[in-house]
Amino acid sequence: MSNSSSIRHFLLLALADTRQLQLLHFCLLLGISLAALLGNGLIISAVACGHHLHTPMFFFLLNLALSDLGCICTTVPKAMHNSLWDTSTISYSGCAAQVFFFLFFIAAEFSLLTIMCYDRYVSICKPLHYGTLLGSRACAHMAAAAWASAFLNALLHTANTFSLPLCHGNVLGQFFCEIPHILKLSCSHSKLRELGLPVFSICLVFSCFVFIVFSYVQIFRAVLRIPSEQGRHKAFSTCLPHLAMVSLFISTAAFAYLNPPLHVPPPSLDLALSVLYSVVPPALNPLIYSLRNQELKAAVWTLMIGQFKKH
Repeated sequence: MSNSSSIRHFLLLALADTRQLQLLHFCLLLGISLAALLGNGLIISAVACGHHLHTPMFFFLLNLALSDLGCICTTVPKAMHNSLWDTSTISYSGCAAQVFFFLFFIAAEFSLLTIMCYDRYVSICKPLHYGTLLGSRACAHMAAAAWASAFLNALLHTANTFSLPLCHGNVLGQFFCEIPHILKLSCSHSKLRELGLPVFSICLVFSCFVFIVFSYVQIFRAVLRIPSEQGRHKAFSTCLPHLAMVSLFISTAAFAYLNPPLHVPPPSLDLALSVLYSVVPPALNPLIYSLRNQELKAAVWTLMIGQFKKH
């Protein structure tokens, strides 16, 4: 390939080499995507229809469910299509769209998890100021800021990546279009252009991570000062689902991205790690949150029973 203008499509990494395994992967991805759609759809419907759930915590959870649905719908359908029809191609424009939407929803998810951490911090450490610091207008502004910053981040990264000259072929070592694998095809001599935005994004992610860690240190200190065991249990129960989601999201992404510079994982391991952080968290988040939240479980059951009675 002489340059990126001659590239009409990219070749994605196949999930399996044999036809039987390809069909098995298709079934597994179908099951995971249906579980994610059902779980996140139930959370969105329950929060939207349940007036007693119109609180900051559930408002941000609704936004998180939307970002989870977006993540699943960005990467999984194309992978299912390729597994079912035994192909591995994706168009140049389709690859750019996949990069943009994946970055958009991933960035929005991490921003929302950071905001939800702030919600838990205010609720436990500053309960008297909860209504002031997290009023309806403040929540709307924070959610809008999360989505707007995610959009800007995705737009800048996508524009920067696809403006680089690509002259090392069109084969991506991933089952979906991902920036690190596209950069491997680049023959740009400007390291600032190639690495500037990723380094800036890593700094932002690290800042959010430090904020989350600092907030939970303050939360645990406040919880341990609660005199009653029942009060401590209630406070911990509201934090554990969010802490589990943050841990799942960060740990899977870290395993996928934080490899030593000289260590190149085998394609099968790289593929497994990418599935782990891009597909599994959106499917598990509804289960993690609903298992520990009695209000949400009750609202989901009420919604399901009401729909069953109508039919």
